[in-house]
Amino acid sequence: MFGGTGTVLVWDLLTPQPAAPFTAVLSCELAEGGKVGRHVQQRDSEIVIGVSGCGEATVDDRKVAFGPGAVVFLPLGSRLELVNERDDAPLCYLIVKATPAA
Repeated sequence: MFGGTGTVLVWDLLTPQPAAPFTAVLSCELAEGGKVGRHVQQRDSEIVIGVSGCGEATVDDRKVAFGPGAVVFLPLGSRLELVNERDDAPLCYLIVKATPAA
């Protein structure tokens, strides 16, 4: 995804009912050793919440450990990259996107 490697499974938890101001709530599973390539938050701010596994998040140019209980805030315009550091288990996380406040 976004020029990364491996597979990302994504489940949309808001379908079929939207819940403003949230534009998406996604449950994601990044395959063993996978990477979500660097990409820019172009439409919505989001938080990414670690559920299980062991990885690293890069927000803009700042690297942080990412795993169960980790929360990463991505304001509009920021860049994110995720890496699953394990080769024997997926990295599971939730993404919550919301329209920026006016």
